[in-house]
Amino acid sequence: MSARWDDFVRASRNGTFLHQRGYMDYHSDRFTDCSLVAERDGKWCALLPACIDGDTLYSHRGLTYGSWLVPLKHFDVTVMTEAMDAAVAWMRDNGIRRLVYKAVPHIYHRYPCEEDLYALFCHHAALVETNISTTIDLTCPLPLDRGNKSGANAARRAGIQVGPSDDWEGYWQLLTSLLGERYGTRPVHTLDEMQLLQTQFPEHIKLYTATLDGELLAGVVMYLSMPVAHCQYIAASPQGKESKALTLLFEHLIAESAGQGYRYFDFGISNEDHGRYLNQGLVRQKSRLGGRGIVYNTYEMEIL
Repeated sequence: MSARWDDFVRASRNGTFLHQRGYMDYHSDRFTDCSLVAERDGKWCALLPACIDGDTLYSHRGLTYGSWLVPLKHFDVTVMTEAMDAAVAWMRDNGIRRLVYKAVPHIYHRYPCEEDLYALFCHHAALVETNISTTIDLTCPLPLDRGNKSGANAARRAGIQVGPSDDWEGYWQLLTSLLGERYGTRPVHTLDEMQLLQTQFPEHIKLYTATLDGELLAGVVMYLSMPVAHCQYIAASPQGKESKALTLLFEHLIAESAGQGYRYFDFGISNEDHGRYLNQGLVRQKSRLGGRGIVYNTYEMEIL
């Protein structure tokens, strides 16, 4: 079943490696899986990665985004509405009273894929959360602003080196320390979890760092899933900030992602409190690197 699921995800219009069982199941101790499979004429036609908590179905609490995953061919909005109707009937019959649905942002679609949003509308779903991310269109990227371009050049002249790294332990120490000091939080993933996921998905999860004379100054964890190169964790030490090491690293990553055929470079969201708080300084920093806004939306549907 897992192999069949993963094959469907890989061939879908909107699935990423986050939807493969190896990623979804690493935190199965925290979430009760309740993923749905829609069948038509005896064949799988759509998958909904999901978990359940009480009388609420989530798509999926352990993932950045969920959504119905659908094939390229033989699937249009009429099939999507049938699948949603059937899912709602199943949820009603099984005591589920609410669906929380985190739509896959359009930048992850390998071909237009928003039939699910229409099906949600037909069932009177409400938009309940919007987070803003900052994204570069790599087919026509805006340049770094003058200050960042100057900072990257200064970091390069100082001898700062940027590139892929295997120093997960060192970077996690830096990241954990900075998150604790600044926000009183910890990374969502533990070091062991991150290393497990990276081992399972070595082509999709990579660490890049900036160093000077062997000292770790900054880093970014990249989640790579065509057509998006996504920044998952970003951190810089005080020296890294002062030396503009992170700016140089971003310049390198943006150019590398474009060269590898990615369509978008996504810096990630700049919100807290379910979208209610916007970190304006963070948004400005990302915008000065050439990014512009796209949204990650969450919907809620009452199952009546």
